[in-house]
Amino acid sequence: MYSKTVEIGVGVFVAMGLAALLMLAMKVSNLAELTAADGYQVTARFDNIGGLKVRAPVTMSGVRVGRVTQIDFDDSTYEAVVRFSIDPRYMRIPLDTSASIYTAGLLGEQYIGLEAGGDENFLADGDEITLTQSAIVLEQVIGQFLYSKAAEGGS
Repeated sequence: MYSKTVEIGVGVFVAMGLAALLMLAMKVSNLAELTAADGYQVTARFDNIGGLKVRAPVTMSGVRVGRVTQIDFDDSTYEAVVRFSIDPRYMRIPLDTSASIYTAGLLGEQYIGLEAGGDENFLADGDEITLTQSAIVLEQVIGQFLYSKAAEGGS
């Protein structure tokens, strides 16, 4: 009773569903942009980067201006060195800009947020952002809260 047209239609429908799942998986894992990191490279040093990963977004005022391209550890200063690429459209970011690591939502991915300074000179390829704020680690915050509550109870 089944015709070839129905079988072909079902096959096309299944193929489109698999393609949609593949696209969704790539979008969620930040693999949708497989292009090389163009733009200019900037570095920042952090005491703790938490769960920051390569390809994490770099935002400014909520707008994505770049992506993290490399994360290393400096064994002389014991800091994480994060290199990120900023889109060439954003060439007028002040030199004294600060960088902080934030979390999107309660359990979301971590990203770098930039806050503009007031310097008249702008970031260029190879510059380093010196004003940084590390990631807030939830376990440390809970530990400090419990420690302060225990200290209050002992008084």
